Formats: sequence, structure tokens, C-alpha cells
Amino acid sequence: MPIARHPDNPILRPADVPPSIPDFRVMGVFNAGVAVYGEETILLLRVAEAPVGENEIEIRVPLLDENRGTVIVERFSADDPRYDFSDSRVIREGSRVVRLTSMSHLRVARSRDGVRFSVDAHPFLYPENASEAWGIEDPRITPLPDGFYIAYSAVSSSGVAVGLARTADFRGVERLGLMLSPENKDAALFPEPVGGRWFALHRPVPHSFGEPEMWISESPDLVHWGNHRHLLGLRPGRWDGARIGGGAVPIRTDRGWLVLYHGADAAHRYCMGAVLLDANDPGKVLARSSRPILEPEAEYEVNGFFGKVVFSCGALLDGDTIRMYYGAADETMALAKFSLQDVYDTFDG
Repeated sequence: MPIARHPDNPILRPADVPPSIPDFRVMGVFNAGVAVYGEETILLLRVAEAPVGENEIEIRVPLLDENRGTVIVERFSADDPRYDFSDSRVIREGSRVVRLTSMSHLRVARSRDGVRFSVDAHPFLYPENASEAWGIEDPRITPLPDGFYIAYSAVSSSGVAVGLARTADFRGVERLGLMLSPENKDAALFPEPVGGRWFALHRPVPHSFGEPEMWISESPDLVHWGNHRHLLGLRPGRWDGARIGGGAVPIRTDRGWLVLYHGADAAHRYCMGAVLLDANDPGKVLARSSRPILEPEAEYEVNGFFGKVVFSCGALLDGDTIRMYYGAADETMALAKFSLQDVYDTFDG
């Protein structure tokens, strides 16, 4: 497939982003939402930070002190047999995740050409309450008549919920509270109503029965969400056989709603594919990628903080060309271009 990775990839690296706290280091800048504001392309970056370690034995992890509203640092010993440190992203005690090894916030990057970005010196959206005590992750930006709506993952010891915020200019921001309770993530609002109602994709994570699959819901007012319906399931043994979730905000095309989504296999290899939804009934699937549109093959996609990952939260349609901004290996931001026909060519049948 003629996927055109930008020759300057990665277009943003951790070294391009100043840490928000002294003695912290930026470990990853990835999974950005994207929007166009005026003459600028906006990336709303997920910036993952952690305290600088004092030695190899001590593991220092950040979290929000909910009472004081400040970030504190907890220390773990890498020799402590109670904990499992094998996954670089988390610390486990048995099967339970007890801490994340970094804390994420959202940071604005701006560009006139969509490739060379300047990153704001300070966070745009930073953890500030109990539902965000472990961080804010993976934003999707939907332009609506009264501003840009940002659906993001709010992470805490209670699980992952979906937060919602709104901005008019990517300078100031208003929190609108939790849109969906834990355990849920990968939410994205459709950019226009269908049949007088608003729609959103989301990905609940069942623990008793079921699988991490894509759902769709609707709302009369962008506040109250219901009529939740299963949309898309796993395909065991294939590129999207272990977990799936929405990627970029749905794109209106002459064939229907195009949704770029991520899929992971049993080996935790993340790829990007697509699904086409009916224009008048977004809960109806018309077509789905039989093979990935983009898969981790470049060095910066295969190797990194968590390798073999391509993961997009934002894409723009320019004529017939999709510009997809994506996180690579949970560490850097990259850019790829492909046509609508390239996507349609992956559909079954």
C-alpha cells in the first residue's frame, strides 16, 4: 500500500518538549489529537513525564496529591519481590496495577506547515482532581459550533474514565466533567449531529465477561449519553484480535463515516485500520479493513518506550488525502499520508 511516511519522522521527540516540573524528564510525546485553528495545525500532545531517578535500584513514580493538588513522588525498590516491573508502563502487584511509571498531561504544539511544530512551554490541561490523579491521556478533538471539544482519558486508582473539555482558541480551556465513568476510554465525538442526535465512539473494558471492543452511544445535548450499542468486535488471530478502539475523530466522506481505529494482537503489536459506518445510521458497519493501513515497520515505530506501536488520535482530510498524526512506540510523534482510496482498498470485498 502506498503509505507515505514523512521523511522528517519523528516530527516531535521528547527532547523537543520542556518538562513541566523541575527534576522531571519527558519520556514520551505521542498520541496527539489534531485540529485546524486559523492558519495553524494544532497538535494536542500527550506528554508523559517521570522524576529523574537517583539510581538503578530506585524507581520513582509521580502522582497527584488529591488533597493539596500538587504532584508528589513515590519510591519503589526494583528488588522488592512484591512488585512486577516487567512492563515499562506500569507497576503491578500480582494482576493489579498499583502505579503508572509516568504521569501524562496535554500540551499544545502549533505549526504553519503541519510538519514543523513549536511546543508551548506550559501544559494546556494538567491533572487537577481525583479522577485524573494518575494522569490525562490520548485526546481526541472535535470541532463544533461552540468550540473544540476534547475527549480524553482521565486516569486514577479508580480506573480510566472519559473526561470532556472545551476550548475556543487553544489558549484557555474549560473542563466539562466526566463524560463516561470507568472503565472506558478511546472516546471521540462525531463532528456533526445525525438525525438530530450527537454520536460518540467509546471503548468500555469489561472485567467479568466480554472483550475490549468498540461501542457507540448517542446524546441529545452532548451532556447526557445513552443508547449504548456494541459496534465492532475483535477478530481473534488477526491484527486486531486482542483489543481495538477508536482512533481519530470520525471523518464524513461521500461513502459514509470513516473511522480510523487501532487494533492490537496477542503480542501487543498495535496497527491502524479503518471501518466505514452508514452516513445516516452510524451504528451500522458497512465495511472494515481486512489488513492494516499502517503497521509498525519503521525503526522509530518498532523501537521505543513501548515498541511495535502505531497509535493515532487525530487525522485531517485534505481533499482526497488523509494526514494522520500518530504516536510511535509510545515515545514520539510521526506523520503519514495516504488517500481515501488507499483506505477503501483495505476493505473486505
